[in-house]
Amino acid sequence: MNRYITFLKVLDLNSITKAAEALGYTQSAVSQMIQSLEKELQLNLIRRSRNGVTLTDEGRKLLPSIERAVNEYNRLLEKDREILGLEDGLIRIGTLSSYSSQWMPQIIREFQEQYPRVKFRMRQGDYTTVPEYIRQGDVDFGFVNPDAETVRGLETIFIAEGSHSAILPAGHRLAKRKRIDLKELVTEPYIQLETGCLSEPIEMFHKLGLEPQIELRMHDNFSVCTMVEAGIGVSIMPNLALRKMEFSIVSIPTRPEIKRKVAFAMKDKKALPVASRRFIDFFMSRISELPANI
Repeated sequence: MNRYITFLKVLDLNSITKAAEALGYTQSAVSQMIQSLEKELQLNLIRRSRNGVTLTDEGRKLLPSIERAVNEYNRLLEKDREILGLEDGLIRIGTLSSYSSQWMPQIIREFQEQYPRVKFRMRQGDYTTVPEYIRQGDVDFGFVNPDAETVRGLETIFIAEGSHSAILPAGHRLAKRKRIDLKELVTEPYIQLETGCLSEPIEMFHKLGLEPQIELRMHDNFSVCTMVEAGIGVSIMPNLALRKMEFSIVSIPTRPEIKRKVAFAMKDKKALPVASRRFIDFFMSRISELPANI
């Protein structure tokens, strides 16, 4: 097949010398490959002149078949690389705690049913650190809010949009409300869930000209719920993070509603390892089966 590839490169560059340089061969080796191909086919394929090379009539008739053969060969190699990548691939993901705890167990189990030898490595972070992990090459891709400043310059694939809820101790004076105005929370000690450069609840407070009284800043969902249950303060958390949380707390929608977006971010999807590309496609095809309220 190298002779066919070399033949097409000679035509593409209109020069045996340039083709030899591009392919890492000597000029003599390229000439010998072309002669060997012509001998096998018993046809003259090209004419050589000072102005370069031109196809003979016979070469022009065979060119489409040679191009198809090379394209099929390249597809075969790509499929081989794909199979090898999925046999022993490592998928490295940057994630926030709510996605790693609520989405990933189900999706990893389903993916490994098809590709049991693929391994996963997850590095937990926030809206600031996950994009840093991607740029530094510590992970292949990660979950981000596409509106965060730190995502600029990265390729993103939008996944979904969800909401937040206020969380309060079960006996709180506002616990029986069907919806809570944010202005009612600014007089309460506030437990902030740290998410890096962007906090959707804090952004909404500021948009309304409000400033919450931040009592504590915590980096994980469980700790925030523990503090709220103990009566130390109130908080606002993504609805997805509150799933399966067995605390003596109540969650109530806010007014106005606080949204959050989630997307995959990466440097370039086409440059990702085969296993990572396949996992992203697999994940996107399973979105409807995952907990919807993020």
